[in-house]
Amino acid sequence: MDQPASPLEAVRARIAASARIAGREPQAVRLVAISKTHPAEVITPLLAAGQRVFGENRVQEAQDKWPALREAFPDVELHLVGQLQSNKAEDAVALFDCIHGLDRPSLVTALGKAMDKAGRRVPCFVQVNIGAEEQKGGCPIAEVPALLASAREAGIPVVGLMCVPPAGIEAAPFFALLAKLAADNGLAQLSMGMSEDFETAVLLGATHVRVGSALFGARG
Repeated sequence: MDQPASPLEAVRARIAASARIAGREPQAVRLVAISKTHPAEVITPLLAAGQRVFGENRVQEAQDKWPALREAFPDVELHLVGQLQSNKAEDAVALFDCIHGLDRPSLVTALGKAMDKAGRRVPCFVQVNIGAEEQKGGCPIAEVPALLASAREAGIPVVGLMCVPPAGIEAAPFFALLAKLAADNGLAQLSMGMSEDFETAVLLGATHVRVGSALFGARG
């Protein structure tokens, strides 16, 4: 009898299947395991199974949790996937290997100064408010070119665009729009897709999918 696949194996298989349908190589899609709110003992089995890219949404939580884990697994790549307060920019630049939430001019200024001070350039995604939702963070679509220009001027390496589509409706049109925006602005990477829609995101060009509950189970 075959052993049932672990959640990690199952998610990787689903990513690979979607990539192949789209005529893409599975390794072109990076799985960011969203470990926010989960303690070290829940994360360690994924590390032991070879997962190395993880996402957190709070600087303080990551500061508390990851230094010890990184001692044991020094090749971990840590991504900040939540909204970043400007006054936490220095801490974020020191701790994270990628920032997915660059969304406003004040944060461009703060991150530019923090990267200059640290002598460290952290790759960033510009978060786009793809559904024009008032309650959500993200740069308005019309303001993306200007934000990209100011980020580049500040020496911030912008590698792509990120979005969180509106809940409860089909995500595909929003993923397609993000892909077009990225192409129009000369950006190669797309951070899009979560547990409920990452296969659709892969079909539409995601290079990074942010998966939490499908790996760790629903949070309490």
